[in-house]
Amino acid sequence: MYGAERQQLLMQRARRDGRIDVMAASDELAVAPETIRRDLGALERQGLVRRVYGGAIPVERLDFEPGVSQRDATNAAEKERIARTAVALLPQRGTLLFDAGTTTTRLAGLLPSDRELTVVTNALPVANQLAPRSHCTLFMLGGRIRGTTLAAVESWALDVLAGLTIDVGFFGANGFSPQRGCTTPDPVEAAVKAAMIRACRRRILLADSSKYGDDQFSRFAEISDIDVVVTDTRLDEVAVAALNEAESEVILA
Repeated sequence: MYGAERQQLLMQRARRDGRIDVMAASDELAVAPETIRRDLGALERQGLVRRVYGGAIPVERLDFEPGVSQRDATNAAEKERIARTAVALLPQRGTLLFDAGTTTTRLAGLLPSDRELTVVTNALPVANQLAPRSHCTLFMLGGRIRGTTLAAVESWALDVLAGLTIDVGFFGANGFSPQRGCTTPDPVEAAVKAAMIRACRRRILLADSSKYGDDQFSRFAEISDIDVVVTDTRLDEVAVAALNEAESEVILA
């Protein structure tokens, strides 16, 4: 297969799947990972993709924020492992915060029934998981509900968060990196996430490795603000070392 044909095929995959994974494309096309990386470099110079950790995304996706159901189906196995690993980080008692996110929602569904916990969230999916349960006290932050993420945002949520002190917070992100911190596409949602970060004594990021280096428009935290990053084993040693250097512990699920 000629390089131009391979690059055309990679663009078709990128538009179909929303992302190109270097190792998966290498296996599928029976070429070395370095060949795929060179192809992606050529596509990036043409303005067709943007390189991210482990692959690339098509530029037309940059203005698109997927909904909850689509995000939940993406890297589902990795998200499930991350959530199950994060159960060990839950305290025996105290106050918790669950940020909006598909992995944080999975963790909420795994909350043990033998602990005395008070939970604060701005996420409707998290509230739906926990509202029927008698073993935790649930507080739902108010505000305008973003249809894309089903999260409460704007001043009602911000005003309440300013008066809270929470033991442990679990956060999601659309992108994270030592250089750009934790990011999300929407500035309004980023403002609420930043207020949540300030309200928590201990902050834990739950994010699969595909989000590493996929920096989005609005930053809500520096990596140094995050005490623990729980991600999956596809994150390589160089990335782990960079996060550790930024004073964040990394746990691979």
